[in-house]
Amino acid sequence: MVELVIFSLLNGLVTGLLLFMLSSGLTLIFSMMGVLNFAHASFYMLGAYFAYTISTYVGFWPGLIVAPLLVGLAGALVERYGLRHVHRHGHVAELIFTFGLAFLIEEIVQFFWGKATKDYSAPELLQFPLFTLYGQNFPAYKAFMILISVGIFIGLFTVLSRTRVGLIIQAAITHPHTVSNLGHNVPLVFMGVFGVGSALAGLAGVIAGPALGTFPGMAFVLGSIVFVVIVVGGLGSLPGAFVASLLIGWLQTFAIALDWSVSDLLDILGISFDSEHVLRDLWTLSLPQVAPILPYILLVLILIFRPRGLMGKRET
Repeated sequence: MVELVIFSLLNGLVTGLLLFMLSSGLTLIFSMMGVLNFAHASFYMLGAYFAYTISTYVGFWPGLIVAPLLVGLAGALVERYGLRHVHRHGHVAELIFTFGLAFLIEEIVQFFWGKATKDYSAPELLQFPLFTLYGQNFPAYKAFMILISVGIFIGLFTVLSRTRVGLIIQAAITHPHTVSNLGHNVPLVFMGVFGVGSALAGLAGVIAGPALGTFPGMAFVLGSIVFVVIVVGGLGSLPGAFVASLLIGWLQTFAIALDWSVSDLLDILGISFDSEHVLRDLWTLSLPQVAPILPYILLVLILIFRPRGLMGKRET
């Protein structure tokens, strides 16, 4: 049992921090511009594919740097020549635009890279077990993912709360005209924030590609759960996104690891159950089977009992 708890905590930490890497960019974009970007996970996918292509020529490490920059540039161009013109027509137009953009990016990926899963793997430098505990290995690459994710959180939090750039960004959220009158180019700030948010999604793709696979449906796999993270954490709250990501990561990991059925839970609680009951199929349902929907159950509960999220300052 101790072994299960330790490795579930570690694997849940990796999953949660990966979700944070992906959701941090969307949180930054929403807090700055009020835009819920449905194409955010598509930039995550682009990061993985760009890094895969770069790695085939010059290796993993240059791709780790160059791919997020390319995705960030693509995001900045999308904001400058697309979203900026749509923004004036309201949030519905923004949602439709980003929704269509997600499908467009997926088609572009399939056109250039095909539909097959790409052989994008972790660098040889990190292909070894960091430690062995209870006969199980913990890969060094997962530890690398943890370090990158924690570094992103510390870096973003420091920039937004302790630097002049962060002060300008925070002021542009609530008082854009005042910031503009002080000589700052607010549209350029918006474009930069959207680009940085997209680059963070691209970095998440670079890191996750070797671990979760690089294929055209990878954006769909994590796309919806990113919105769960930012709603549960609180719209626009970076610490909230961090806490919610860890919570969801551990929730799913422990649900899969425990492999308990409803009848097992009833036995633990001391509740007897007639196996011939009409609902017997429900009681044989196991936690791994419901693990994929647990974040959405949490989302519903948050919306009912705490609409502003765990650490948000405004209601959803």
